[in-house]
Formats: sequence, structure tokens, C-alpha cells
Amino acid sequence: MQPDANEPARVVGPTRDRIIDAALDRFGARGVDAVSLDEIAAAVGVRKQTVLYWFVSKDDLVLAVAVRTADQLVVAIEAATRRAGDGFSPIEALVRVAFRAAVRRPALLGLVGELHRLPSPVSDALIERLAPATGRARTWLLGRMDAGQIRRCDPSIAMALVFSAVVGVATQPVVLRASGWAATPAGLRRLRRDLLAFLHAALAPR
Repeated sequence: MQPDANEPARVVGPTRDRIIDAALDRFGARGVDAVSLDEIAAAVGVRKQTVLYWFVSKDDLVLAVAVRTADQLVVAIEAATRRAGDGFSPIEALVRVAFRAAVRRPALLGLVGELHRLPSPVSDALIERLAPATGRARTWLLGRMDAGQIRRCDPSIAMALVFSAVVGVATQPVVLRASGWAATPAGLRRLRRDLLAFLHAALAPR
């Protein structure tokens, strides 16, 4: 299948990237099942046939969006944690990255919250993509446990706790608002502070 003859010629990168970006924002905001290829095409300003030129199916587009999401988060997290010191500071850096992402592009973390509903080929590709970063996180946690800076436990459980707490809090504004939280800069700072206090208490050495 070829791009539409009536559309201006474009280089490969921008068209494909704009499709992925439009899909990421919509998948993350409303869920993968609720968004059609027609809607994505309209948002980009192309025909559906053009979307299918770059991605042979919706599942193929979902995979590309998921990989883009994983890559963006890994780059942001590793850049932040490299600048952090020892002890608990890399986890603090992780929380700050997540909150920046939630403010600047809420759909990014919204898509992370969708991962458990994605088809297995997509989730398998994501696991493979994230494996080096999660392996480094496991090694870091074991080192901090050996140094007595973090409570000794199964590092996989510790990573799941941090991931669930950070992503859950950052992607549930409706639940938070229902409990009286205000989505203001001051409210976000308080939320981040309280989340860090929770993680400190959960992972502090006994």
C-alpha cells in the first residue's frame, strides 16, 4: 500500500514520528481500544491509508508507540539517576522524573498504565526493551541493601512497589481529586513529597 497521491511528499522520519506521537497522546489519554486509526490519521492530517503505509496494522502501531514510550522513559530515568548520589537519592530522582512527565505529557504515563492490557507480542517487546534498565535497577537495589541503605527484601518486589506507587499516583488524578486533592503546583509538590515519604518508610532499613 502506498501513501496518498494527493498528499505532499514527506521524508520518512517526520511522518512516521507524527503518527506515533498522535497515537501516543490518544492511547495514553483514552486507552488503546477507544482510539481508531481514522482518528489518528485525522489528527496527523493524513488519510488512514497513509497510516497503514507506515504501520501494517493497529497492533503494529501500538507496538511502535509502546517502544517509543519505553525508550523515552528509560532515557529520562537513567539521565536523572546518573546525576543522583547514593542512598535513596536515585529513587527520589525517579519520582521527580515521573512527576515531570505527568505534568508535561500526561499521556506518557497514561500509556504505561495501559501496559497490562496490551497484547502479548507488545508486552513481550516492552519487557525485552526494558530488561537492561530493570537489570541495572536490580543490581543497584542489591548494592544499597548490602550497604544497609535500603531494607533487605526481594529486589523485584521493591521495584514493583516503586513502580506501582509512582505510576499509580501520577496517573490517577480523578481518584485524587475525589479525595480532595487539588491539581495545582502546590498540590503536585505536596503529592510528590508525600509519595517520597511513603517510599522512604517502605524501604528504610529496619
